Amino acid sequence: MLRFAPSPTGDMHIGNLRAAVFNYIIAKQKNEKFLIRIEDTDLSRNIEGKDKEILAILNLFGLLWDELVYQSHNFKHHHSFAEYLIREGKAFYCYCTKEFLEEKKQEAISKKIAFRYDDSWAELEKRPSAKPVVRLKGAEGFVRFDDEIKGHLEFAPAEIDSFVILREDGVPTYNFACACDDMIYNIDFIVRGEDHVSNTPKQILIQKSLGYDKKIGYAHLPIILGESGGKMSKRDSASSVSWLLEQGFLPQAIMNYLISMGNKTPTEIFTLSEAIEWFDITNIAKSPVKFDIKRLRYLNREHLKRLNESEFALLLQSKDMSIGAIGKLHLEEASTLNEIREKIDLIFKPKDIAKHYENENFEFECQELFKVLIGMVEVDSKALNDYESFKNEAMSLSNLKGKKFFKPLRILLTGQSHGLDLSVLYPYIRFYLKEILHIKDKQ
Repeated sequence: MLRFAPSPTGDMHIGNLRAAVFNYIIAKQKNEKFLIRIEDTDLSRNIEGKDKEILAILNLFGLLWDELVYQSHNFKHHHSFAEYLIREGKAFYCYCTKEFLEEKKQEAISKKIAFRYDDSWAELEKRPSAKPVVRLKGAEGFVRFDDEIKGHLEFAPAEIDSFVILREDGVPTYNFACACDDMIYNIDFIVRGEDHVSNTPKQILIQKSLGYDKKIGYAHLPIILGESGGKMSKRDSASSVSWLLEQGFLPQAIMNYLISMGNKTPTEIFTLSEAIEWFDITNIAKSPVKFDIKRLRYLNREHLKRLNESEFALLLQSKDMSIGAIGKLHLEEASTLNEIREKIDLIFKPKDIAKHYENENFEFECQELFKVLIGMVEVDSKALNDYESFKNEAMSLSNLKGKKFFKPLRILLTGQSHGLDLSVLYPYIRFYLKEILHIKDKQ
């Protein structure tokens, strides 16, 4: 079984989604189940409703799970494992106060040596009322594992001293709960971010101490860099999956981009189901990859092009194929649904003819042409049937020519002074001329 284990403590980061996608793909390739484990043990940081938001995003991206569990529901198992480790002498109670440990840490800093916990400290601060933590005994030998991306990794005993597995309040630490649950659900391969590399040897040590010898495969994904070149953080808007969706990026385009980041893919544009056929985790580059919003915009446009007019209309909250067709036409100059909505909204909003377009004002010409166009619509002129006839009659009746005609015509029909060729756009907007031809009231 493979798993994706998000914490309900904030928005889903694109790095988290990337890990979820890879775990899902590998589960499908291996014909194994895909588990979602909500890691909600950090009770103070959990945000109400975030779990539902995470699940909704996974569902939207087609990452359908076979099982869903909440880590906090396994507390009783975590405690049983901890009690077993204490009985076996592989874990022990530690009464050290935070102040004591901080003092020791500062001593190490002053001596310019690495801070390491000393097991002899465990009972120095013992008091009748003290609530101890439980620590797992540190590694006695090297902890080694092979990573599908990073290669062979090993950690010396000095790097893994005795660490906390149960806090004072009895809540299991991240590493302990994670290691226990990977055992409980028989996880055999884990894809996650490289910030977890230092956690992996601790989790392996926990499992070995519990007598669990199953070899779990690992792949730690390189970090995603922001456009500035630094590690992408929550302060980068584009790091949030929700933000990208709100901007009008399609799930399939985001998915395409995340799979192709630092990866060798046989084709540039693909779907999730297509990626399952050829994806290979060992092709992921070891080095960090920079997030490129321009690249995502390109992929988004390509996926929008793949949609038919009905599908496009539905994304624009319309059942009218003509709206979908208008949307597709705007892919020449727009890349996201939001940008296309803005273009279409301008077509149907009352036109601001008083403002300057490209440092010129066409208010008088717009007024004159507006009267002509309204008149043609009211009498249902036959000239409305095609663009050439429409243009020629409007030009003749308005006595406007050249830029004095074409700029006002474009402004009245689209709300902009430049854009798509009107001869291409007109066949789709001619059915809406009554709704389109409105002038904004002066304030």
